[in-house]
Amino acid sequence: MTYVLHYAPDNASMIIRLALEELGAPYKTMLVDRATRAQDGAAYRRINPAGLIPALETPDGPIFEAAAILLWLADRHGAMAPTADSPDRAPFLRTLFFVSNTLHAQMRMTFYPWKYVGDDTTAQAALRRTLQARSTNDMTLPAGLTLLDAALAASNANAPSVLHCYAVALVRWCALYPAGHTDWFDLHDYPTLLGVAQQFETRPSAHVAQAAEGLGPTPFTAPRLPTPPEGTAL
Repeated sequence: MTYVLHYAPDNASMIIRLALEELGAPYKTMLVDRATRAQDGAAYRRINPAGLIPALETPDGPIFEAAAILLWLADRHGAMAPTADSPDRAPFLRTLFFVSNTLHAQMRMTFYPWKYVGDDTTAQAALRRTLQARSTNDMTLPAGLTLLDAALAASNANAPSVLHCYAVALVRWCALYPAGHTDWFDLHDYPTLLGVAQQFETRPSAHVAQAAEGLGPTPFTAPRLPTPPEGTAL
């Protein structure tokens, strides 16, 4: 089967595109036009009733949530993740779901603070400051990236895993979004993530994503706002 990736440029669907390219899996893309709020339309909601991007159509039916798609692909193709009987499986799973459930979720709060605290701009600014603060006790974004950096450093992976696909997307977004509120982030503070981002930029999968989504020549180490050939990132 040729997978169908429902995507928008520079959205979480980029993570899935990278994984599909790394796996060499046949797929085609279908734009979810955020400019017209296509993610709220009945047609897309039949694929993903949560109305979030991405969704992947598979032989087992549509899958949504980035971590679920990544894990399904890795297990189906027998690549890019430790197998179920590997001693590396447990640390891989805990890191993948930490990235999805904590880091990515907190980043969404900084991107769309009004969804969480309403229209009060003072409350929105306070939420961003709290999540972006450096802390030794609270699981803020800097603390979470430090944890991810250490987990990747301790990994036994010799080739890119689906977790690497997720990680490079996250560091890209930390540097770009929300516009005007990214001075808390410096990729050089996280040496393993920096190395992963540098390496990934040399891979054919990244080159495909760059062209398809208008990501620019250094999409992970020195990103710029996308100029996609179709659709919009926001």
